[in-house]
Amino acid sequence: MQNDSLIDSESACIEPGEVSAETANRTWMHQPNPLESDDSFVQKMIDADSVAKIQKVLDRAIVSARYAVKSDRRPPALTPTRWVWRLAGFYHLCHSTPQLMEEASQRFASAGRKSLAEWATQKGREETGHDRLALLDIQSMGYKAEAVVEALVPPAAKALVDYFSQSAHDSDPINCVGYSYTAERLGICIGEGYIQSVEALLPPHIKATRCLRVHSAISSTEVGHVKETVAMIAGLTPEERVRVAKACYQAALLRFSPPKEAYISDREIQNVLKPLELVNN
Repeated sequence: MQNDSLIDSESACIEPGEVSAETANRTWMHQPNPLESDDSFVQKMIDADSVAKIQKVLDRAIVSARYAVKSDRRPPALTPTRWVWRLAGFYHLCHSTPQLMEEASQRFASAGRKSLAEWATQKGREETGHDRLALLDIQSMGYKAEAVVEALVPPAAKALVDYFSQSAHDSDPINCVGYSYTAERLGICIGEGYIQSVEALLPPHIKATRCLRVHSAISSTEVGHVKETVAMIAGLTPEERVRVAKACYQAALLRFSPPKEAYISDREIQNVLKPLELVNN
């Protein structure tokens, strides 16, 4: 992701071994951009009458993006300061979802695409209030939460929100499905071990992983959301499924791509946060 990952890619990825797909000559996930160069393969896989196979196609799109990035760069080591930066990113991603999903739902409904309209409405409802969890986490870290998210808008989060917004405002907002699936699918790759490693870095007795927990594998609700989305996608037309897979690839590229510029430093983040400390902290 640009400027700084919201979560470490090595702790939030789909294992390549789970989704490798061999063609006659090469493994699909190693193609530079398989969703543009080999739609016939994607189409063949998507036409299979199996929800499990449909999910594999979507997961391959995500893994393909990871391989296409071809970068060994990693964000700086996680620190309490950098965790606040990531929490600000979580906030902006969560805050945008209810409104954009409602806009997408209205466009789907206007086009008579009932299942997509119902899915988008439900998705917006499910995500309502999750931005408050990020604010509570930031406050737990000792900062004025609303001031922090106003001051800190990580470019990584902005790039994703911009893509989501563009998708929702499109005359056919189908890319919202791929964007949402990618976010939730990567989320459920995060387990209790990673969450505990984050908490171990934070000051004693501070719990600031509320938002992370509800978007991780330990949340049965989040796992259920992924299954529900795949089931909905299974009912779409083959052309729509291909577009969803392509959107997964595009969203995943944003998640995995390192910045062109240097990663923001802890010192730069601290300079912003210092005036925003809670008085009694």
